[in-house]
Amino acid sequence: MATGKPQLLFVHGIGDLRHTATDRRRWLEALAAGARDAEMADAISALTQGWLADVTFANYSDLFNRRGAQGDAGGELHEHEVPFLAELLDSMLEELAEQFPFESSPQDARVIRDARFQLDAAVQERQAQGVGDIARRLVGVTTTMLRFPGVRQAAQWMNGWAVLSQLAQVGRYLDRRTRKAELGTAIRARVLDGLDSDRPLVVVSHSLGTVVAYEALHEYEGAVPLWMTLGSPLALGAVVLDRLVPTPAACPANVASWLNFWDRDDIVVGRPHLADWIHPSRSGVKAVTERVDSRGLWTHTATKYLEHGTVARPVIEALRP
Repeated sequence: MATGKPQLLFVHGIGDLRHTATDRRRWLEALAAGARDAEMADAISALTQGWLADVTFANYSDLFNRRGAQGDAGGELHEHEVPFLAELLDSMLEELAEQFPFESSPQDARVIRDARFQLDAAVQERQAQGVGDIARRLVGVTTTMLRFPGVRQAAQWMNGWAVLSQLAQVGRYLDRRTRKAELGTAIRARVLDGLDSDRPLVVVSHSLGTVVAYEALHEYEGAVPLWMTLGSPLALGAVVLDRLVPTPAACPANVASWLNFWDRDDIVVGRPHLADWIHPSRSGVKAVTERVDSRGLWTHTATKYLEHGTVARPVIEALRP
């Protein structure tokens, strides 16, 4: 690249097929709204017009969503995916149970109890039932989880099967079996494609994209003044943590600052354990976590996070000379 501007890289998470230009514009507009919320109006045009940074939206969604690809999303779960999804849902419910104890949040605690009962029944009967039966039971678990007040209305357009099938993408990315590992390699190559290691890189990653970014940044050779993680499943514990490469998990050495944001109503996240569970880099950099409270429906979207001034400000500051 010929310019000397810094680079801003957006790394998306789970979901359906995306349109690169459309999503790039939406993320930038959300970041501009966050700049307005942070009273940094002078940065809005610089962001949206590309004066502040060369902006890349790394779109790897087609690798998951085309039929016949390594991450085929043809509408069915494969047998090897069911144990991972059960373990992932178990971790999510464990984290939520600590966030919403019965004495302080009885309504939320009842939802967790009902989902836990369904999950335990599915796990206990796994040997006696086929994959299809177990998958239907796991759909019941995610449908119950969508009763949380913060996301109840989102169930009008995001049903339990949609949530489960998108969560399966996490397991597909982390599958390290020889042929399946090709998917992760292809995704990281897509994320790193076209970056200039001679210029500073600011990375904003969301959901599964935080897992992808973790591994990609360990491969990247350039300087990263800021890595931001939004709605990250890295905090869900062993189900994700033990599958990361390299291991033991540590902040990438080229990252100068790591900020992690989470929303209490984001059912994909759980509590903020990154600073405790992922080791600092050799220079002592570790995750600094902050909670945000989003408005409206379905808080597990990158744009919901980016609209917060507390999220937008450090991105803009890292991009400015």
